Amino acid sequence: MLYNKVRILCWVMTGPKNLETKAHHVKATWSRHCNVVLFMSSEKDDNFPTVGLDTKEGRDQLYWKTIRAFHYVHQHHLEQADWFLKADDDTFVVVDNLRWLLSNYTPDRPIYFGKRFRPFAKQGYMSGGAGYVLSKEALQRFVAGFESKVCSHTTSVEDLALGQCMEKMGVEAGDSRDSEGRETFHPFVPESHLTDKFSKSFWYWNYCYYPIVEGPQCCSDLAVSFHYVNPELMYTLEYLTYHLRAYGYRYRYNPPLSENAAHLKSHPARKPPERANSTILQVEKKL
Repeated sequence: MLYNKVRILCWVMTGPKNLETKAHHVKATWSRHCNVVLFMSSEKDDNFPTVGLDTKEGRDQLYWKTIRAFHYVHQHHLEQADWFLKADDDTFVVVDNLRWLLSNYTPDRPIYFGKRFRPFAKQGYMSGGAGYVLSKEALQRFVAGFESKVCSHTTSVEDLALGQCMEKMGVEAGDSRDSEGRETFHPFVPESHLTDKFSKSFWYWNYCYYPIVEGPQCCSDLAVSFHYVNPELMYTLEYLTYHLRAYGYRYRYNPPLSENAAHLKSHPARKPPERANSTILQVEKKL
């Protein structure tokens, strides 16, 4: 199974004021499917727990938090995973779909994936809100970039700054679309992509690297992420993803694993999370 072949460390960017209102619900839902999960905050909290990055809070601190978080992961958890995902505390990630996407690649390839934007970087960069995932080699190059001073804190715009560093360090901006050309990482909630119409003056049209598709074909059947997800929707998406099913339904999109997946090294088994209803039942207690 891919759980032990495509090991994903998920680190979630949060803050002291968001632990109970946002991060708790990430902890109770999708992050349980990661091989390793860390919550990164400006302050250490042993009870939650969080890793303290010794930064301030605020949008102008996002790249500092990202730099320090990836350095922490590199120092303490490099050998515990093959891929390293950054997500916000209002991002929902279908980790098993991410494993399928990543099974087409090896972690020693310098590459990263996400919702690809196009301005300000030759190869584009990945949206911070939709989350992005670095291969082990990409993470090592990111850290090396700061050690060599090729990369630095050039702007507080976290996703752009990281993308510019990736480009300087020879890390490829990967194509995360599925085999039918549908996007897997999404910067908004599902309904925005499925049913809303984006105004032609909306910034999104000028930022997307690939053509925007509105309506049901917007999103892959093996979608990986959505952003601006509130706590109620976190539990709804967890239920729809891991519990609800139509009896006897044959999936219309069921691509086989790539040949590469068969050659990936299987690591010592860790018990995958149980997909019981316990996480859903916590809604009444915590919302």
